[in-house]
Amino acid sequence: MRTTIHIEDNLLADLMRLTHAATKTQAVRDALTEFIRLRCKEELLALRGRLEIEDNWRQLREAEIEEG
Repeated sequence: MRTTIHIEDNLLADLMRLTHAATKTQAVRDALTEFIRLRCKEELLALRGRLEIEDNWRQLREAEIEEG
């Protein structure tokens, strides 16, 4: 999707330097992707202690292998 945004030159220059992106588009895409990844991680970490998760992945894996 094409869009027009106004970003200060010094801010975009810092972004290009930090992302090592070759283009402004790639720099913005990388920054957005990283921002989303970090926010999702924060949301998951906020659930710590609120969910009870069974550590039975080995049993599930063995059941899948037996079925397959």
